[in-house]
Amino acid sequence: MISLVISLTTTPMMCAALLHGDRGQPDGRIYRACERIFEVMLNGYRRTLAIALHYPRSVMLILIATLGLNFYLYRVVPKGFVPQQDTGLLIGSITADQHISFQLMQRKLTQFIGIVKSDPAVDTVTGFTGGGGPGPGSSTNTGTVFASLKPLSERKLPADQVIGRLRGELAAVAGATLFLQSIGDLGAGGRSANAAYQYTLQGSTFEELNEWTPKLVAALQTLPFLTDVSSDQQNKALQSDLIINRDAASRLGITVSQIDNTLYDLFGQRQVSTIYVARNQYHVIMEAAPPYWQNPQTLNEVYVSTSGGSASGSQTTNAVAGTVVSTLRKTLFSSVAANAVRNLATNSIGSTGRGAPSTGTAVSTASETMVPLSNVARFAQGETPLVVNHQDLFVANTVSFNLPPGVSLSTAVTAIETTMSRIGMPASIRGGFAGTAKIFEQSLASEPFLIVAALATIYISLGMLYESYIHPLTVLSTLPSAGVGAVLALMLLHTEFDIIAMIGVLLLIGIVKKNAIMMIDFAIDAERQRGLSSTQAIYEACLMRFRPIMMTTMAALFAAVPLMIGMGEGSEFRQPLGIAIFGGLILSQILTLYTTPVVYLYLDRMRHWSQRRRAARSVR
Repeated sequence: MISLVISLTTTPMMCAALLHGDRGQPDGRIYRACERIFEVMLNGYRRTLAIALHYPRSVMLILIATLGLNFYLYRVVPKGFVPQQDTGLLIGSITADQHISFQLMQRKLTQFIGIVKSDPAVDTVTGFTGGGGPGPGSSTNTGTVFASLKPLSERKLPADQVIGRLRGELAAVAGATLFLQSIGDLGAGGRSANAAYQYTLQGSTFEELNEWTPKLVAALQTLPFLTDVSSDQQNKALQSDLIINRDAASRLGITVSQIDNTLYDLFGQRQVSTIYVARNQYHVIMEAAPPYWQNPQTLNEVYVSTSGGSASGSQTTNAVAGTVVSTLRKTLFSSVAANAVRNLATNSIGSTGRGAPSTGTAVSTASETMVPLSNVARFAQGETPLVVNHQDLFVANTVSFNLPPGVSLSTAVTAIETTMSRIGMPASIRGGFAGTAKIFEQSLASEPFLIVAALATIYISLGMLYESYIHPLTVLSTLPSAGVGAVLALMLLHTEFDIIAMIGVLLLIGIVKKNAIMMIDFAIDAERQRGLSSTQAIYEACLMRFRPIMMTTMAALFAAVPLMIGMGEGSEFRQPLGIAIFGGLILSQILTLYTTPVVYLYLDRMRHWSQRRRAARSVR
């Protein structure tokens, strides 16, 4: 609506200012200069068009070569999914040693945040651990970091270079790795990982998959086409195996359930009481003090009670207001004497279904016989998976990776498939791209069908418009040059052929075919109304339509320039569109001015030949 208002007001005003040359008006020097330039171009086109019509076979050979060049360039052009965009936002996932504690993980997170925040290009940083995030799994050894960069005018460097600069400093943190990636406006895949692209391995057995995943990761980390290579395999976490000597336990009158209850009291965060006050209630949690969580040697200091004993001491008295109950974890608030009976009844819930070792009370003064756990059990260190990933009902490990600057996703796809064959991955393990990389493969496979569908739609529409099977082919003959120009421009400027560039090619189909439509409309009308021959009609049509063809093409070219040279945050997303339109229009404009009339003449002769054959058959 705004463009309509501007075109209806600004265009007449500009014409009044630039086109008039009468007395009292502007002298029209700009107009006359433009007219002289146009006359020179028209005269040059008139002479070269006569040469092209005189050698139509050479022009057709150029058109056929352009058509073949389309297929070759589409095969060799670097391909991608969406442009890597710099929006000034970074997200990172932390993966630490699988046996790391929560307290040590907090210190690692603090180190990472300090390194990222010290970079001059970073504005703010925040992070968390213990709650999962974009990395693999949701275990204690994972965390997430969010960073906001300063405006591009201040930091001078794009986000990819900032990440590259931080990568070396972050590698100095031992025992954990932070993988950073830039966040774009358009994302796809919906799969959380340490990097933007994923490759998933599926196997029939968990053991075989765990054997080959590290081999593939190690091989991919040596490739220059990939960065930040990691996997979500986490099968090396430490665990303490408790091996019970049942004979010794039986002699001492200790059952397995008593050992289980004792360990649950220490490490299971058992709720043993609820303290009610006037306006609130407090849950009493029984567990070992935090210093005893960090070392499995704590098990040597554990004692198992042979008899539980009933609740006694302060837990059974009518404690007056102000009495404080202390646990190993926190100091609880005072309880009110009037609620003592209700508290005692609730406390019994903690031991319901359990054996005698735990009375369910926070404090007990009953006499008990205590047996060291080490007398009835021995301890061994083992390994256990933190997470077991699945995809489509099969166990699966996902390898994540990013792309260094200047490397296309198609190059990375080829490198991974080659590496799979080189290391001798067994046939029982199947690999396939996931997330964004999988959508890229699917879109790459469907792009030719999309182009064919667009061409078929144009052919049917033009066939109904001209009531002919022949003339739509003349219009479609203008499209190969547009495709060659778009791909060549992308390759010259080292830009991937991605979804955005594909949209530019589809837009070119609509812009370029108007050259042929304007010529054909005039030529058909001249043949029907004035009886001109096809050669005379198309020659006159080319000269008469040269001005509107050039005007519409130049308007589209100037509109593509801001997209192509766009600056600022997020401009990477628009550049492939501008480059594809600009390059496609330049080459198609040069070629279609000569190929369209030649194709028109050849197809017109074919139409007349077909009509003569049908007439001859009807006479017979």
